Amino acid sequence: MDPKNTNETAVPSSSAVADLAMLAERVEHLVKHCAQLVVENRELHEQTSTLQVERDALREKNEQFRTRIDAMVVRLKDLEQNS
Repeated sequence: MDPKNTNETAVPSSSAVADLAMLAERVEHLVKHCAQLVVENRELHEQTSTLQVERDALREKNEQFRTRIDAMVVRLKDLEQNS
């Protein structure tokens, strides 16, 4: 290629073409992997939300049971003292 002649076009070497093809393949792989991670992340957020709701419900039930048990203990102590 003559640097004085600007009408000539550069033809990439076969190794440059191969490198570019390999790079394009790697980029495509990364794009697919990123898309999979986005889906997985969304699913994990949904699972986390579901588990938090379940946890809160279990905590509420636990508190209700604790209150009922405390009331039973008080009644049993009263019965014991009155006997």
